[in-house]
Amino acid sequence: MLPYILTALAAAVVGVGIGFYIGYTNRKKVAEQKIGSAEAEAMKIINDAIKTAEQKRKESAVEAKDEMFRMRNEADREIKERRAELTRQERRLDQKEENLDRKTAALEKGEEQLKKRTEQAEEKLAQAERIHAEQSTKLEEIAGLSREEAKDMLLTRLDGELTHEKAVRISAYEVQTREEADNLAREMISQALARCAADHTGEATVSVVPLPSDEMKGRIIGREGRNIRALETATGVDLIIDDTPEAITLSCFDLYRREVARQTLEKLISDGRIHPARIEETVEKCRRELDVSMKREGERVVMELGVHGIHPDLIRLLGRLRYRTSYGQNVLEHSIEVAYLSGILATELGVNVSQARRAGLLHDIGKSIDRDMEGTHVSIGVDLCRRYKENPAIIHAVEAHHNDVEPDTALDFIVMAADAISASRPGARRENLENYIKRLERLEEISSSFPGVETSFAIQAGREVRILVKPEMISDDQLVLLARDIVLKIEAELDYPGQIKVNVIRENRATDFAK
Repeated sequence: MLPYILTALAAAVVGVGIGFYIGYTNRKKVAEQKIGSAEAEAMKIINDAIKTAEQKRKESAVEAKDEMFRMRNEADREIKERRAELTRQERRLDQKEENLDRKTAALEKGEEQLKKRTEQAEEKLAQAERIHAEQSTKLEEIAGLSREEAKDMLLTRLDGELTHEKAVRISAYEVQTREEADNLAREMISQALARCAADHTGEATVSVVPLPSDEMKGRIIGREGRNIRALETATGVDLIIDDTPEAITLSCFDLYRREVARQTLEKLISDGRIHPARIEETVEKCRRELDVSMKREGERVVMELGVHGIHPDLIRLLGRLRYRTSYGQNVLEHSIEVAYLSGILATELGVNVSQARRAGLLHDIGKSIDRDMEGTHVSIGVDLCRRYKENPAIIHAVEAHHNDVEPDTALDFIVMAADAISASRPGARRENLENYIKRLERLEEISSSFPGVETSFAIQAGREVRILVKPEMISDDQLVLLARDIVLKIEAELDYPGQIKVNVIRENRATDFAK
């Protein structure tokens, strides 16, 4: 049994070896065939590449020959064109040279002719000089005068005639110029007046406050007159309660005080609570509101005139002019009109219109505080403009509008003319009212000049002055002496009709708060 198994195994091994050998032989043949095919394919590709390269080389050679032929043709053509251009330029140069030769020949011929003419002219000039000398000699013999003497005589006579003629002409020109200037000035001023239509309203010295009923008069007077005394003392305005039905008259020359009193009285009537403490509180409130209103008024005026860049403090002072009059004419309205007139005149004269309006608006700015400071309204206005950095030309126009300094620019004369036009209109100002107001201002100034006086108010159309003193400085015993001193100074320094009542008031007041 075992030998059969071994024989079978050996046969199997021999079969496997034979199969492996046959498979290896077949794979080798297949590989050799593939290698042969690949080599043949490679040789074919190489041969094709060689053929293609050779063909490309031949084509490139042909193209290179064509390009070379084309470039040679272009070069030949360009050379021919340049040769033709050179030929044309040579021909033009030859023509120019011929022309130049002809011109040179013509110039030489002309120079020869000019030389001949110059020689002929010199001969004729010499001949003329000889004839002129001979004539001069004969004239001197005939006239008995030398040449210089005759010349001096003629010049003297001519100078006299010319002097007279110049004087006559200058005189005629002066008259004509003056007439033309006058006519032009009249025309310009007439046009300015026609184009400026500002209102001219005279401010009165009284205001009327309507009442809801006559019973309100009693409440305003108060018990034993304490309310009306408190109101008159706080505002410096005289309240006239007469038989006029449902109305109270406020009398004061100062528009600011009268406006404060009017607003205060209207608020008290509307509120219904009328007593001294409430009156003082309302007066202060109305003063603050009026200050705000004046600033707004100044801003409105500046906006309407188109004058920009004015300092806010100057704008507030402009609004304050709303409550200031000059000879019965409202100073703010006067300043607005002067600004408009200055702008119109500046337009006609070719001067800066904006600068002219600014100078016209600010020319009376000093009148806003001239009652609170020493000095004229011109000097105060100049100081204000300098303080708030106004243009030097504006400052000079403000200073020159009343000839405090010599006017020397067109702007100065424009503001002066506009101020005179506005002030001199018929009905614009009232001399008597201004004198009356100045007398009352002087009365208040004298009364306030004493030490210890807190404030003073001229009331009753100047027939009474009410003086409030500081209680810590003036005692009750000193009141009589102070009143007498004020009376003596008024009598010595002020002219007035009738008599003036001097009423000195000293009031002690203690205030505390319950907490």
